[in-house]
Amino acid sequence: MSIRSLAGTILAWKYNAVLAHVPSRSIRHAYLRFWLGRFGAGSGVQLGCRFLNGRKVLLGQRNVINFGCVLDGRVHPIAIGDDVSIGPEASILTLGHDPQSPDFADRGGAVTIGDRAWIGFRALVMPGVTIGEGAVIAAGAVVTKDVPPYTIVGGNPAREIGQRTDQLEYRLAYRPWLG
Repeated sequence: MSIRSLAGTILAWKYNAVLAHVPSRSIRHAYLRFWLGRFGAGSGVQLGCRFLNGRKVLLGQRNVINFGCVLDGRVHPIAIGDDVSIGPEASILTLGHDPQSPDFADRGGAVTIGDRAWIGFRALVMPGVTIGEGAVIAAGAVVTKDVPPYTIVGGNPAREIGQRTDQLEYRLAYRPWLG
């Protein structure tokens, strides 16, 4: 293992095993500003979130990452726009395995999430997916392919169930007391 890989493993362990459970937003966010590839102003990461490689997670401004989320970023980046709300226990993956590979080879890709997207409770975003601006991912949905802007998807695998207005003007500012 290289020194860089070892350092990354230690940084991930320190956050995921210890700091992710400290009920001080100031302490957690100070570490995340240092560790993540980008931690946009006004963004908030609640208790119990795990990052598998923080350097490849890029958070825009004013995002809300609710409790218990998993953001992979092991090999490929996760780029999240501004004013994105990610519901509790959602997972965003960038790496998996090719089920047809005789040697269990890795397969994955970057995940991109556009501004003002809304990802519901326990949704699962698979590797290589782009979620367009203003799109909504319903609770429990499994997103296996790109979601166009302002489209609402749900189910397993996720499919279109509606459209969202494109007249979105909000700026997130959610700051729970012990979050």
